[in-house]
Amino acid sequence: MKYTLATSLALASSAAARTFTVYNACPFTIWPAMFTDLNVGTATPNHATGWEAGAYTAVSFSVPDNWKAGRIWARRDCDFSTNPGPNSCLDGGCNGGLVCDPHTGTGVPPATVAEFTLGGGSADGLDWYDVSLVDGYNLPMRIDNTAGCGIPKCAVDLGPNCPAPLKGPYDSSGFPVGCRSACQANLDGNQADSPNCCSGSHNTAATCPPSGVAYYSYFKGNCPDTYVYAYDESSGTALWNCPASANADYTITFCPAS
Repeated sequence: MKYTLATSLALASSAAARTFTVYNACPFTIWPAMFTDLNVGTATPNHATGWEAGAYTAVSFSVPDNWKAGRIWARRDCDFSTNPGPNSCLDGGCNGGLVCDPHTGTGVPPATVAEFTLGGGSADGLDWYDVSLVDGYNLPMRIDNTAGCGIPKCAVDLGPNCPAPLKGPYDSSGFPVGCRSACQANLDGNQADSPNCCSGSHNTAATCPPSGVAYYSYFKGNCPDTYVYAYDESSGTALWNCPASANADYTITFCPAS
């Protein structure tokens, strides 16, 4: 078989990509969103940065194997018909409305976030990924992969039992659809120098231990395999990795059964 340059490039591109699937296992519509920190890397997935996902629906798309600083989350209770932007959704909204702005559309807390830095071409040869509650919680989430690597998850609905100072926002029926982080809730009154935010004089792992983060145990106790605050690596169950050579495909499930 004769290969043209175009065919060779297409095959190379295919070999250097992963398949990501975003599955909405919730019994209601959500609006998934995606963001790439372009200050870290320029490779981006070949899919819109925001879309509507009906109950029990999934989408799959290709992601470059050198995707850096990528985030996937979901928004709840959205209406983009007027004033589309970060306030179009009850939580998780982004600049841009339905399709998040590629430069500023990082999402409004509280939101459960899947984070990825894939290892294609990196020195350590590893994919790094986690389920992050650093920005608070708005939906249960699990990250599966095809390579037999670790599966981080938060399968518990943290909204109903969320500590009162963190609980919310609430939907029209009064149900809490989020649980804010202690940093976002500004419990100590100074986000610029806060043990809850690991900021100012608390901006190192040594000066920002988990014991100083209010309600850390609520999030970590219910969802031990998640990344709860800025220096949660010390827990040993916050940050996960997989050999890039395994070419793992990943599935992000919202509202997983377990």
